[in-house]
Amino acid sequence: MDEFIFLDNGATSFPKPEEVYQFMDQFYRKFGVSPGRSGYDLCMETGELVEETRKMLTKYFNGQNPNRLCFSYNSTDALNLAIFGMLKEGDHAITTNIEHNSVLRPLYHLYKFDGVEVDYIPFDNKGFVDPDDFPKKFKKNTKLVVVNHASNVVGTIQPIEEIGRHCREKGIPLLIDASQSAGKIPVDIEALNVDIVAFTGHKSFLGPMGIGGLYVREGIEIKHTRAGGTGVRSAVRTHLEEYPYRLEYGTLNALGVAGLHAGLKWIEKRGQSNIHDHEMRLTILLRDGLKEIDGVTLYCQEDLTDHISVFLFNIDGLEAADTGTILDVDYNIACRTGLHCAPLVHEQLGTDKIHGGVRFGIGPFNTEEHIKTAIQAVKEITESKRK
Repeated sequence: MDEFIFLDNGATSFPKPEEVYQFMDQFYRKFGVSPGRSGYDLCMETGELVEETRKMLTKYFNGQNPNRLCFSYNSTDALNLAIFGMLKEGDHAITTNIEHNSVLRPLYHLYKFDGVEVDYIPFDNKGFVDPDDFPKKFKKNTKLVVVNHASNVVGTIQPIEEIGRHCREKGIPLLIDASQSAGKIPVDIEALNVDIVAFTGHKSFLGPMGIGGLYVREGIEIKHTRAGGTGVRSAVRTHLEEYPYRLEYGTLNALGVAGLHAGLKWIEKRGQSNIHDHEMRLTILLRDGLKEIDGVTLYCQEDLTDHISVFLFNIDGLEAADTGTILDVDYNIACRTGLHCAPLVHEQLGTDKIHGGVRFGIGPFNTEEHIKTAIQAVKEITESKRK
């Protein structure tokens, strides 16, 4: 069989660095016990790794207090903790059409069942929202603004700094979904005027699935919506108010934290900007190759400034799902098709009427040869469709 080419890094990074696999295996064999629950050596060493990883992530986000770095299962879990913990009946929230369902569905639930009002900011034909559209929607009861830092569909990096400046002027908390951006590009909450950042470990942080979290800036409080064990102060009947326990429940995914730790180390060693530059060189190569093929439609790819390596296209007259199947079966290329858990993006692009699009997600282990093979595959499929 020909070489398998993975171009679905927008869904999860694959493969992981070898160091991640090795560290997780060694960690779980030696220190696979519950952190922070007892005082024996293994437990303490596991806890030390968890706390060291908190510090690494806090530094990455340019936070000030590692205790405000709270682990969760993934970014969807983290976003749910923040959104449900900050909004109640009578509140107003603002978000965008560029969002993933991890934001859209919690907000819709609050709108439908709890009387929370939600406004949606559209994006322009290049895939960017206008920061000046946000203050036009501000109200006295606006309690939260939620924005996707980098789109999982068209790859555009939103102007968070300017949006955050508007929010700071009115004292409205800004929550960003950094699922696609964290690990690829800088996510400095001070420079970006961000109050809360939600992240996942299995995408550009190159860790395993099942780990993610929130960083919550000092002065921002999120009501806890769950309760359970924390491993400390067990006699207290209510869930603890202090961070990180305020937003952490039950036994942490220590193995996931270990993999995330190793992924962060790998990124630090190679240099985040070097990784991103490599991915964007390949994205430009892909764009330039596909735009020369008659019958291929690209979306928001004219200028790849302020983009990550996520790329959306369609072959005219061919269902996206069929394109994906042909790429998989005939060319051993894995990609993602459909609505990408972001229905408002496709509704605004008009691709919802043709059941979505084909997404290529380029990662650190993709090569120029992978991209050239993908371009040739799309060309052959397009030419075959015209016959």
